[in-house]
Amino acid sequence: MESTRQFSSLAFIALLAYFAFLASAELHVREFVIQPKPVKKLCRTHESITVNGQFPGPTLEVRNGDSLAITVINKARYNISIHWHGIRQLRNPWADGPEYITQCPIRPGQSYTYRFTIEDQEGTLWWHAHSRWLRATVYGALIIYPRLGSPYPFHMPKRDIPILLGEWWDRNPMDVLRQAQFTGAAANVSDAYTINGQPGDLYRCSRSETVRFPIFPGETVQLRVINAGLNQELFFSVANHQLTVVETDSAYTKPFTTSVIMIGPGQTTNVLITANQRPGRYYMAARAYNSANAPFDNTTTTAILEYVNAPTRRGRGRGQIAPVFPVLPGFNDTATATAFTNRLRYWKRAPVPLQVDENLFFTVGLGLINCSNPNSPRCQGPNGTRFAASINNQSFVLPRRNSIMQAYYQGMPGIFTTDFPPVPPVQFDYTGNVSRGLWQPVKGTKAYKLKYKANVQIVLQDTSIVTPENHPMHLHGYQFYVVGSGFGNFNPRTDPARFNLFDPPERNTIGTPPGGWVAIRFVADNPGAWFMHCHIDSHLGWGLAMVFLVENGRGQLQSVQAPPLDLPRC
Repeated sequence: MESTRQFSSLAFIALLAYFAFLASAELHVREFVIQPKPVKKLCRTHESITVNGQFPGPTLEVRNGDSLAITVINKARYNISIHWHGIRQLRNPWADGPEYITQCPIRPGQSYTYRFTIEDQEGTLWWHAHSRWLRATVYGALIIYPRLGSPYPFHMPKRDIPILLGEWWDRNPMDVLRQAQFTGAAANVSDAYTINGQPGDLYRCSRSETVRFPIFPGETVQLRVINAGLNQELFFSVANHQLTVVETDSAYTKPFTTSVIMIGPGQTTNVLITANQRPGRYYMAARAYNSANAPFDNTTTTAILEYVNAPTRRGRGRGQIAPVFPVLPGFNDTATATAFTNRLRYWKRAPVPLQVDENLFFTVGLGLINCSNPNSPRCQGPNGTRFAASINNQSFVLPRRNSIMQAYYQGMPGIFTTDFPPVPPVQFDYTGNVSRGLWQPVKGTKAYKLKYKANVQIVLQDTSIVTPENHPMHLHGYQFYVVGSGFGNFNPRTDPARFNLFDPPERNTIGTPPGGWVAIRFVADNPGAWFMHCHIDSHLGWGLAMVFLVENGRGQLQSVQAPPLDLPRC
């Protein structure tokens, strides 16, 4: 009898806790109006595509457990979709956003409401357009605070600051893309980098708009750094100040200090910074980390960390003192980039899968399509070719008649096939001198099927075809553990012995070391169609992508939910 009463009391307490959790969760209802707006940068005004007339777009601030209903109204002249980068979208691929993968795009004059819930996630993520190059200007921060009463694993400052790093073209980015698609050559590089939409002091017509962040002496703030750039990994630093890394891709890390971070497109990194220097003005700056033998934007964007008691000049030249500039690595400093990445560790013991059911080996890299007429204006790549990119020699082509997820759910044939190869069709010296006969990939729309709850390992192997390069690979619908990496060719006999299966960092986007490999693991516990692709948008357009089809498990709670009634049609 006594045990029954104790059980009833515990059940009652659990029920109260459940209702308290429900009461604390909020529903955030927003409208995102996609519209052109005149935006002036670098002395010129362009009609840029924006959300609600803002560039960057609005910051979303929510808590773990909250739900969102965001209606996207397309008043622009382009098709568009929005991706909530890093949100797992459990059983709900319909809200993930990549066009022709989980939905057809939202056409001009139409709308679609993305409905999703934050489930056991907290930290810094972001949202962006997932339609061609519209994300050059359509992006914003998505900040997830812990549930009320849930502590951080570090001393959280009272103030945090989103830092959105971007790229700016002094022309319509869609025209830049269109030209590259016609010629088959590489797209023109950006004309500037930006911090929170502003290029900074080192660019023409930009000094008056440089972003300034006031800070009190002794104050510690958190910087939520997001690389929203289209095509470029970046080094980021703040002059004379140490940065304490506490989170990457919405996953907490063991804290460590550094003077510089390297952050790839799609990635986020949270750092703590303390105002412990002489009162003054200090540049925070970002410039390229370029691992490829390819042109890049070799400029530097700046903002200013400004002590509120910073002294001013006196006398004839009075005014604010010049900011101190940080020491940034050279553009090709792979050693610094690698050293930073190798220091990342999960904040506690990680629940990384120890047994592997699906052992996949993916070569990732560029390629060239041969032309029957090399002198054609459409073949302006190297030696009269067109650029391409691939995974396991498969260059991904987006469907047009339907999205992959809709076709999969409806059982509609002819949209995709499920014969994506688990290993390269031909083994070769991936990082050596590759025969030109292996440079041309095969185009197709292929997916790879995974059983529900399968333990998956993927080794992502960079190749030297065209050029070795750091490829920031993003997996939709999942977080994964980065269990190992190295340079050269992956050795399946010896390299797994060095895997970190205790505290590997958790991420949603990871770069392949240039001329090297990286190994990731995850549990396929989220049914649906999930895009995996390089987050360098030039490479995505060339075909560096594939799709995982994760099958349903047992019952409703392990199956994809029904599509919403307002899902756009192709």
